[in-house]
Amino acid sequence: MGKTADLTAVQKAIIDTLKREGKTQKEISERIGCSQSAVSRHLSGKSVGRKKCGKKRCTTRRGDRILRKIVEKDRFQTLGDLRKQWTESGVETSRATVHRRVLLNQKQRQKRLTWATEKQHWTVAQWSKVLFSDGSKFCMSFGNQGARVWRKTGEKEMPKCLKSSVKYPQSVMVWGAMSAAGVGPLCFIKGRVNAASYQEILEHFMLPSAEKLYGDE
Repeated sequence: MGKTADLTAVQKAIIDTLKREGKTQKEISERIGCSQSAVSRHLSGKSVGRKKCGKKRCTTRRGDRILRKIVEKDRFQTLGDLRKQWTESGVETSRATVHRRVLLNQKQRQKRLTWATEKQHWTVAQWSKVLFSDGSKFCMSFGNQGARVWRKTGEKEMPKCLKSSVKYPQSVMVWGAMSAAGVGPLCFIKGRVNAASYQEILEHFMLPSAEKLYGDE
């Protein structure tokens, strides 16, 4: 990035965070890949009025409006169906982009971008030390995850967002973890998951998984 190039919102957020951690301007500039003078201008409040930079948006506002109309025709379409119709309308994009446009608001997108930018230079060795975990509910009715509906806040009771279902379908909640070193045991959860039960899962399944996969490391 040149000296006169403007900083993105993500880079500014990272600069502020690293500055609070006590990093020098030189260390910050090397971390985010910009000039030291750009960091200095931002911290002094002078980095305004310059040409914007960053990745170009892959869809237009008009294209986003087309996607919203496609979603509103049938709230129970799959992600693949939405992408197919959006492509047929002339917008070539990925499933991930469809997912972001439909489900994530601007604040959520910004948080994800900030997180990804902070870790874009992580090495394989660093990622290999991460233990990923997640839980999911598997139902006997309407596939594994139930009937999905695309809706906004406040549209919960709209008729086109409702679908009949089995009141108490048979289901099971499963928690698991994995890393570059392998996978941990599955935890089959009975009842609702609250803070206390989740702490028990971490204590009896996550910690043993970490010990099994990483040992003394």
